[in-house]
Amino acid sequence: MNKATRALLTDAEIELVIETEGERLAVHDEDELIALHDRVRRARNKYAKLHRRQASEQVRGDRSRGAAATKNQRTLAKAEVFEDALARVSRRLATVARQQAKEHKAARLEIARQQDPLPPAAENRAARRGAARRRAPINPPKGAQNSRARTPEPIDRKVAAHTRAAGKRTQARKDGR
Repeated sequence: MNKATRALLTDAEIELVIETEGERLAVHDEDELIALHDRVRRARNKYAKLHRRQASEQVRGDRSRGAAATKNQRTLAKAEVFEDALARVSRRLATVARQQAKEHKAARLEIARQQDPLPPAAENRAARRGAARRRAPINPPKGAQNSRARTPEPIDRKVAAHTRAAGKRTQARKDGR
């Protein structure tokens, strides 16, 4: 953190920003990172909201957005510092969360394997053969009723009837000329 940034922040805010840098960020577990993320997000929201309010009040007073934009730069700089800190914490939190999710998944799979081992290969083959017999043929022989044919829904029949009627009305108008 440079001197200009340090001059903007209070001691508590400096500690919060330092906690989001490099080695200090690496030692936190997921729960600590979530708490840190929440604290940094609150600080960012505080200064972003304050900047918007100040700018809005300044525009009313100056009657010009251009003149008002140059006024509350300190609050805007604080909001940007906390935005950068929040981005660092978010990236680290995502990394740690992904890593822990993989570890939990591996542990759950291992427990499942230990509790319910897979059936022997012969049983697997018999189960596959039974499933193949239960499946309907993809191309039924000619003359066989296709059980997978879709019957039209009532709304489909209504739409088709409406379309036919509209066509007949149009044709009747043309024939009447």
